Formats: sequence, structure tokens, C-alpha cells
Amino acid sequence: MSDTSPAIELRGISKAFGPVQANKDISIRVMPGTIHGIIGENGAGKSTLMSILYGFYKADAGEVFINGRKTEIPDSQAAISAGIGMVFQHFKLVETFTVLENVILGAEEGRLLRPSLARARKVLAELAVEYELNVDPDARIDQIGVGMQQRVEILKALYRQADILILDEPTGVLTPPEADHLFRILDNLRAEGKTIILITHKLREIMDITDTVSVMRRGEMTATVKTAETTPEELAELMVGRKVLLRVDKAPATPGKMVLEVKNLRVRDDQRVERVKGVDLNLRAGEILGIAGVAGNGQSELLEVLGGMRPATGTVTLNGTTLKLEGRGSDGQSRRAAGIAHVPEDRQREGLIMEFHAWENVAFGYHHDPAFCRGPLMVNAALVRDTEAKMEKFDVRPPDPALAAKNFSGGNQQKIVVAREIERNPDLLLVGQPTRGVDIGAIEFIHKQIVALRDQGAAVLLVSVELDEILALSDRIAVMFDGRLMGERLPDQTDERELGLLMAGVSGAAA
Repeated sequence: MSDTSPAIELRGISKAFGPVQANKDISIRVMPGTIHGIIGENGAGKSTLMSILYGFYKADAGEVFINGRKTEIPDSQAAISAGIGMVFQHFKLVETFTVLENVILGAEEGRLLRPSLARARKVLAELAVEYELNVDPDARIDQIGVGMQQRVEILKALYRQADILILDEPTGVLTPPEADHLFRILDNLRAEGKTIILITHKLREIMDITDTVSVMRRGEMTATVKTAETTPEELAELMVGRKVLLRVDKAPATPGKMVLEVKNLRVRDDQRVERVKGVDLNLRAGEILGIAGVAGNGQSELLEVLGGMRPATGTVTLNGTTLKLEGRGSDGQSRRAAGIAHVPEDRQREGLIMEFHAWENVAFGYHHDPAFCRGPLMVNAALVRDTEAKMEKFDVRPPDPALAAKNFSGGNQQKIVVAREIERNPDLLLVGQPTRGVDIGAIEFIHKQIVALRDQGAAVLLVSVELDEILALSDRIAVMFDGRLMGERLPDQTDERELGLLMAGVSGAAA
């Protein structure tokens, strides 16, 4: 076997799910000791292709070669035996188990757990030093952040002696500092000879970390290029099939009447810990206020209170009317009736019921609308027609109202939620992480819809951990740290460095 054999070679891979051709005659070569990016719009077939390589799906046609040898991969155990590990976008961890227990789960040796745990503890200590994968082995999964949880997934693969790592949208739930640390880990893994396949929609990540990039569009492989020989603009066009604007095109805001006033807002979590500590803010019609901050500093709780999902104390006024913050009349239905729409941060837990049809999800919260009812009964046909129109306008793929939400890609799930909320023409739009896990074409589209709503006179409160998104979309930026507002800036009078200092609690950052 030649030293120059690809670590992975796929030849003529095809896979269909009923009438949908997810992969069509795909061939790709990934060289050993490299980071190979795979990009494409949501629904382009990237995850399906990698799920075939990892044994989750069986290809309808095609062959897989690992290190030059034809390899059958009927299931994930065969993939692991072939030296392949996969870190999924939504982690596969048992939340009530410790890090150590999750690492050995499925890889126990013998009848007694103690020797396996002792061996795993030793191996984890070695991997922590070698790859900067420091995690407390005795911490429970539900007590550590998502960045740490992702390290556990990588440790699981390395513990099983994976030489090939597949990472599916690895930064979708990470803050910028966590993403930077992940890339240092990937650099270390590459330096040690590991082969990494990185599935992402973020062009900046592709340009920063990969050696080679393959582009998929609508189930087909459209190009493979050396990263150093291409540009973000070229890759975006290959992904979408047209030129894509990589910046937000918007006119200056023309703020109107006061829509939202928040005074001395205080929020406690379920353990009675204060998460929002006396926040004051205001927001006018026709402007976007961006809230920047590292996840866990009170932004989520702020959105939940305004969206009617969590009680609070203080005063919140919408269009001159004081909203109830506790008890009856403080729920999401009351907020919607008052003119507030809410795109929650976690689309799968808070924005959708994954087992329900798309048309049912589009109806949620608005199913009492007279346009969809005949007396006390909902008119399903009217809801289906409404969903079809929204799917066409927001380019949801596939445009099938009867498909369950779980069967759409993450980006198309997000489009369903955004379409449901924006198309109600609210006075105030609350939007959390609007483009998390969304591809470049859909990002451009969602940004345009948010700006268009602003231009129609709506007030928009935006929460995002993506600083470039905050800077591009916002007319004003407020930074939260430890439940407090650290300061407010205008986008053209600040930068990522200054916002980063405020996000770290450095209140003396220059204006």
C-alpha cells in the first residue's frame, strides 16, 4: 500500500430517501494528516454522506476505501473498528453520567467496570496533555458547558483509537472563544497525523483551518479545491449556484416611536440564582438592538421573560402598556396578542415539536387566528395552504407541509420558525441566535428578512453569540456580562476587540 493512498476515498456514492435523492454519484478523496472541509447549503447532503461513512446509513450504490483498502461499513461499530470517529452536531452523551462513564460507554473491557474506568482515566490524562483536551473526568455531563461536552465527544473517539475524525457543524453551539480553542485542538490532531473531515457552513472557518475543501450542492459534489487557492466569495457561489452577498446590505435606521422600555428587570432561574440583575433598556420602532455576550450571561433569560416563558420582577412596557411579568396574562399567548413575536434560541426544544408536521409547527401560537378557524375548529386545509405560501417565500426545502419537522435539516427547521414569526408582522421581534447552524445562503436570506421587518417599522431585539452578526445587523449594540448591561455602542464606532473586552466584564473599554 502506497504512503500516498487517501485516508478516505468514496466512489460513486448514491443514497435516496423515497423520492428525495440525498446523494448522487459522489466521489471524494481525503488525504491523511489533513483537515478536509465539506460545505454546502442545508439539505445539500453533507451529513447524509458522512452518515454513510460512519455506518448510520447504507448507500444505495458506491464503494468506500479506507487507507487504500475497500471497506464495508454496515454499522457504526464497523466504522469505529476501521478507525473512524464522528462528533455529531447534537451530542450523543448521557447527561446523568460522568465524563469518564460516557467515554467508556460501549467500550467497556470485561465484566468489571473498575479496570475500564482506571484505564480510561489514565488515557484521558494523556490526551489532555497531548491535545489540549482538558476536561474533569468526574464531572457530570449536565453540569458542564457545551464546549466541554464537545471535547468529551472528541475524547470518546480518540479513546477508541480513531485516526479519522468527522465533525458535523462543530461550532454551531460554541462561543467564539470556545471555537478558537476547538481549532487549536484540531491543529494539534492534524500535527499528530490524524485526518479530519470538517462539515461546516461557515466560510471563515473553512478558510482558517482547512487544507482542502469540497463543495456540495443539492446532493452532488460540485468542486474540490485547495483552500489556499480559493476565496470565500468563490466558495459561496459554488455552494448556492449564484453570487452571494457576504455582508448585510441595509440602509441606516430611522427610529420612530418608543416600542419597548425595560426598567430594573431582575430574573432568577429555577435554583433561585439571579441571572438578570437590574437591566434597563429601550428600543424604538424601525431599529435593531443587538445584545452581545458570551452564552450564559443573562441574554437567554432576558429573551424568555420578554417572550412570556419565564417570570421576573421590574417593569416592561410595550407601546405604552405595562406587561405582566408573573402569573396569569404573562405567558407567550398574551405576548403574541400584544404584538410580540419570538424566534427562540433553541429551535428544536422551544421553537418546534419535532414529531409534528411542518404545517402544525407553522400554526403554533397562531392557531386561534380567525383565518384558520371555523367556529371553535381549526381548518387544516387553510393552515396547509398558509404553510405552502410561507415555504415558497422562505425557500424551505423540501417544500412539503406534511413532512415532520425532524425530517428537515437544521437550517430549514430554522426557516420554518423564522417564517412563522416574521410573517405575523409583529411590533416587536425577539430573535435569539437567528442563524445558528444555518448555511451561507440561508443566513443571507434570514438577515434580509430581519432588516426588511425593521424597515417596515418593527422593533427588533437580537441576541447572538456571533459578533460579526451582531456588528452587521445591529443599529445599536448592548453587551451583557454576569446579568448586567456593560455598555452600549454604535456598530461603526466599535470593533470585535472592544466588544470582546466588554463581554469579559472589562467595563473600562474605550468608547
